[in-house]
Amino acid sequence: MKKISNKYANYIPMRELNTVEHQLFPFDVYNELLEQSPVRYDENRSCWDVFRYEDVQYVLKNPKLFSSRRNRANRESMLTQDPPKHKQLRDLVNQAFTPRKIEELAPHIQNIADDLLAPHLQQGQLQLVYDLATPLPVIVIAELLGVPSSDRDRFKEWSDILVKGARNDSDEAFQELMEEKDRTNAELGAYFGRIIQERRQSAQDDLISLLIAADIEGEHLTEDEIISFCILLLAAGNETTTNLITNAVRILAEQPELQQQLREHPEMIPTAVEETLRYYPPIVAIGRVAKEDIELRGQQIREGEQVISWVGAANRDEQKFANSDTFIPDRKPNQHMGFGFGIHFCLGAPLARLEGRVVLNTLLRHMDRIALVEGTQLEPIQSAFVFGVKEYPITFQPIQPD
Repeated sequence: MKKISNKYANYIPMRELNTVEHQLFPFDVYNELLEQSPVRYDENRSCWDVFRYEDVQYVLKNPKLFSSRRNRANRESMLTQDPPKHKQLRDLVNQAFTPRKIEELAPHIQNIADDLLAPHLQQGQLQLVYDLATPLPVIVIAELLGVPSSDRDRFKEWSDILVKGARNDSDEAFQELMEEKDRTNAELGAYFGRIIQERRQSAQDDLISLLIAADIEGEHLTEDEIISFCILLLAAGNETTTNLITNAVRILAEQPELQQQLREHPEMIPTAVEETLRYYPPIVAIGRVAKEDIELRGQQIREGEQVISWVGAANRDEQKFANSDTFIPDRKPNQHMGFGFGIHFCLGAPLARLEGRVVLNTLLRHMDRIALVEGTQLEPIQSAFVFGVKEYPITFQPIQPD
């Protein structure tokens, strides 16, 4: 039996956050937990929850104490590797995925955004997720990897399944989800395996070809490691960027005064993207496993126990962020953990930031009075770790070019 030292010990955020209202805005619950029980054990979920910024950062920056290796993994990836193997993989992949190479994509990403928006600009209405926030990162990732454009829809289906949560808390629902993810991983493994074989025969100007060629002191990635990275990029790259874009526009619609402020000061858009990652982060929780017995804020975490770091709560910690519940578009400094922290800091962060900047610039240049379609009932994404909505239809007043 766990010894928990506060009256909120049996408070179960997963149950509390299971209502649509709290899934659409969980931050009040996070704040309460952060203040009342910053480190607590959940008997129902058999795991520890950590909420305060200082503690979340401690967990994420100490892989020797908190392992990324989970109990269930279909295929090892950088997300589930600890040092020294993790560093070797990351160094290899970094050769093919540098910030400079990503920044060179800016003109092309702008063209994709313009093409996706063009049919909608005179209509004054946009299905944000379907028309823009989903296809843009899918197209970019697919092109980066060297996937044929005809397979983009399949990519989106696979991506959705990889980040999907169980339909409820039952063992049956969890088993059903795991079987669906197993099938998806197998399909993706076979798919990327075929492309890898093609690229070994004939290299192309794409990421898979670069990953095949990358080496450090004669070390090359294995086929399984390349496949794992491609699956990771598909899941993390697509879904995270889709939610970053959608969450940013949701903030603009909820706080219309920001639209004119950013339109008049486009130089603030990069910091507004960072503030979105803090205020409405695409990923709100990250899982680890204790590698040894550890005491954290007076609580005894045992070796092998699951530890969930709630970055969505840490990003609202008033001890770290003044006026933490206020969106401040030019907030500096802004050491949010929207992309994680430590050795597993999101490798795709430069790409997500670039796509976010391009999209916000483009929308504000073409659209005035962005608002959620009146009467819309938002539907949250069913995932304990992801924060976003399935669709966000907007109306706007087109801005005519000079």
